[in-house]
Amino acid sequence: MEITDHIKSLTVEGQLLATAAQETGTGAPVPTCPGWQVRDLLRHTGMVHRWATAFVVEGGHTSYHPDGGEPDLDGPELLDWFREGHSLLVDALAAAPAGLECWTFLPAPSPLAFWARRQAHETTIHRVDAESARGGRLSPLAADHAVDGIDELLHGFHARPKSKVRTETPRSLRVRTTDTDATWTVRLSPEPPQAVRDETVPEEIPADCELSATAGQLYLTLWNRLPLTAITLKGDPEPARLWCENSGVTWS
Repeated sequence: MEITDHIKSLTVEGQLLATAAQETGTGAPVPTCPGWQVRDLLRHTGMVHRWATAFVVEGGHTSYHPDGGEPDLDGPELLDWFREGHSLLVDALAAAPAGLECWTFLPAPSPLAFWARRQAHETTIHRVDAESARGGRLSPLAADHAVDGIDELLHGFHARPKSKVRTETPRSLRVRTTDTDATWTVRLSPEPPQAVRDETVPEEIPADCELSATAGQLYLTLWNRLPLTAITLKGDPEPARLWCENSGVTWS
């Protein structure tokens, strides 16, 4: 996906998040984030947006810089604060030069590509959280956006040494989309997972476990926003269990 595509996704996803939060109320529990209420979701995501903006704006940080903390706001004031921070981030990304130099924490073609992609997916996942709190159907996910998000999760977050998805007994997990050609094979071992994306994986090369569904369903399942029962699982369920129990990405 192009940087402009990520910025468009970020724009829409942030608006959907705010709408769901407003309709639900800030005191509603967030079932996909146990222990959180919608106010916690808005404070966290709004803080992340402002933190990201600080790297992207002209003269942004070229080394790690801590976030500014979460505000002691609630109700309409909190929603206004969230919307303002989201707008600031979208504007900063749209105005940033292609040659932007700043700190990043995952591989990407450029710092600008990294921040546009990361914030698009950060906001998408938390939009799903807000809509889960509201109840009813989730807003649809474009297949290309979901495929890109799976790529980021497998080749970015869980390729890092801090990934906790490990097993003493080597296992393999295949992730196969049913609405695109994208398929990944993930090798689990005592080391960080190693993912390989194959447009076509020969059926004669089996995996211990295969997860298949639409790209959107797989994206949300791998981010632990949908249960394994929402997709098709074939083979040994142990690699899928290992993933679900150990793949959570937390703020630190």
